[in-house]
Amino acid sequence: MPLSNAARITLVKVPAVTLGFWIIKILATTLGETAGDTVSMSLNLGYLVGSAIFLSLLILLVTLQIRADRYRPYLYWATIIASTTAGTTMADFATRSLGIGYTGGSTLLLALVLASLFAWYRALGSISVDSVHEPRAELFYWITITLSQTLGTALGDWLADTGGLGYIGAAGVFAVGLALLVVLYFATGISRVALFWSAFILTRPLGAAVGDFLDKPVDHGGLAFSRPLASVVLAMAIVLLVSILPRRAAGADRS
Repeated sequence: MPLSNAARITLVKVPAVTLGFWIIKILATTLGETAGDTVSMSLNLGYLVGSAIFLSLLILLVTLQIRADRYRPYLYWATIIASTTAGTTMADFATRSLGIGYTGGSTLLLALVLASLFAWYRALGSISVDSVHEPRAELFYWITITLSQTLGTALGDWLADTGGLGYIGAAGVFAVGLALLVVLYFATGISRVALFWSAFILTRPLGAAVGDFLDKPVDHGGLAFSRPLASVVLAMAIVLLVSILPRRAAGADRS
C-alpha cells in the first residue's frame, strides 16, 4: 500500500533544502578539507591511511543513519562531514598517490556520480531527496553524496592548481557557478532535482578551495592557519547552526 504524504514526510531522514542547509553544507565541505589535511598531512598518516580512517567512520555513520527512525540533525550532519572528509583524502590519494592527476580524476569521478544517479533512478524511479525514506534510497543517496564530495575535491584542486587560478580564484569561480544556479532556480523551470545535485557538487570544490586557502602555506597562496584549529572552529560553527536553525525533514514544508 503506498505511503500517504504525511507518512512519507515522517520517514524522510534528510533535511529540508533551505538557505541554512546550504550554509552548513559549505561549512561542512570546508571542514572536510581542513580535517582531511590534518590527518593526512599534519599528522603525516598519508592519504591511504586517512581514507581508511574516514571511510570506516563513514560506513558506521551511514549504518546508524539508515537505522535511525527519523531525521536526526546531528547524525545527518556528522555523516555529511565524514563523507566530505573521506572525499578529501580519497581524491588526494587518487590524484596524487596514484598519479591519475586532477583532470583524469575529475573526469572519472564525474562519470561515477552520473552512473550512481542513473542507477538510483533506474532502481527507484526518483533521485529527489524527498524520496529518501527507505534503505535502498538512503544507500544510493549516501553513495552519490560521497562520490560528489570526492569529485568536488578533485575539481577544486584542478581549477586552483592545474587551472592556475589559485585558491581564491577557484573559490570565486565556484561561487559564481552557485549564483548562476540560484538564478536558474528562480527564473526558469529547470528540474529542481537537477539543480539540487548540481549545487551539491559545486559547494564541495568551493569548500575545498576555501579550506586550502585557510591552511596552505603562504608561499602556496594560503594563509597558513593551523589545520586542527581551523577544523575545530568550523565544527563549532556547524554545531551552533544545527542547534539554532529549524530542523525540518525534506518535504515537511510542503505537507
